[in-house]
Amino acid sequence: MSVLQSSGLLDLGDQQLEYRFAGPRPSEKPTLVLLHEGLGCVGLWGDLPDKLAAATGCGVFAYSRAGYGQSSTIALPRPLTYMHHEAQQVLPRALDAIGFQRGFLIGHSDGASIAVIYAGSVEDKRVEGITLIAPHFFVEQKGITEIAKAKAAYETGDLRTKLSRWHKNVDAAFLGWNGAWLDPEFRKWNIEEFLPAIQCPVLAMQGIDDQYGTDAQIKMVQAKCHAPVEVAMLPGVQHSPHREAPDLVVAKIAEFVARLT
Repeated sequence: MSVLQSSGLLDLGDQQLEYRFAGPRPSEKPTLVLLHEGLGCVGLWGDLPDKLAAATGCGVFAYSRAGYGQSSTIALPRPLTYMHHEAQQVLPRALDAIGFQRGFLIGHSDGASIAVIYAGSVEDKRVEGITLIAPHFFVEQKGITEIAKAKAAYETGDLRTKLSRWHKNVDAAFLGWNGAWLDPEFRKWNIEEFLPAIQCPVLAMQGIDDQYGTDAQIKMVQAKCHAPVEVAMLPGVQHSPHREAPDLVVAKIAEFVARLT
């Protein structure tokens, strides 16, 4: 089945996923698939899909995972393996549902982890490269400290109000992510085992001032990946490079895509 509309709900049977297309459809050109962060959704990508489509000539497909944006809600708490589930059970169906033929995965934060698990466990020759923006492969205390601060901001500050603009069930979006990461058992979470099995080139980007992770994450992908890895460390940038330095991020991705296509 091929989705023709520029936006709507993707019907996967057990869940309806909000989506947006920019640029050519999968039958016409390669597709860049955007995988959002732990509090993200289609809307929070802003105009990045349009910028990427213009810079690359590719189509860009963004969707909100269940529990986010206008997609189906979820039951809480999320299982601590929620990123594995998204990568191995949901993403393959979403790609097939849009008629994905060839292209790239571009993941930010949790979305980068999902891209790594997919590329390292699902043999999909259609994926020609993956871009990892502020990725995490293991848990660092630095990140846990920031996630605890986010919980306080959600409970006593204005974070819940801000997020409710983007998510129809804001508690599912926030608590699903925050609750999993702050679970003591989550300290054992580690996906480095998937890195050696990735067969396509990797572009890894991280802000030098990323408040959620250190450059140990980037060093991990360089050390463990057998596929070619290109690294971009971005000065003066924190955890959301595509929002803080969008032109630079778009240029890096466009160069990466152009070389491989």
